[in-house]
Amino acid sequence: MGVLDLVGDYWEQLKETVVPVVAAAEDDDNEQHAEEGEEKGEEKEETEDDDEDEDDDEDDDDEDEDEEAVTDQLEDLREHFKTTDEGKELVHHYEECAERVKIQQQQPGYEDLDHKEDCVEEFFHLQHYLDSATAPRLFDKLK
Repeated sequence: MGVLDLVGDYWEQLKETVVPVVAAAEDDDNEQHAEEGEEKGEEKEETEDDDEDEDDDEDDDDEDEDEEAVTDQLEDLREHFKTTDEGKELVHHYEECAERVKIQQQQPGYEDLDHKEDCVEEFFHLQHYLDSATAPRLFDKLK
């Protein structure tokens, strides 16, 4: 086997991995089967569709189980740091502000006020604390 044969074999393998020849052929087969099914009648299609739907539902259940098992470690860390002393204080300030804003919005004439309170400052303080506390520990938790 010469160098040219080796390069040729490598080129063919590379072309097979890059070009989806099989997928295009399967798509054509599916289209042909669909056209044949229309000619045979709707009753057979309905039973085939029901069988396919049942198979899809089983696959979806398997995927849901996998998704439930995986938790977002960043969110777990954020929840942990919300329960620390500093985190509790910042969460308390943010929630207190949110309550004030909600009460103000229910008052008549709220739309006409020149200055409307928002909780952007409290929110940013809380997020800054959570980000700075979780960032150093996040990569230790990731696999």
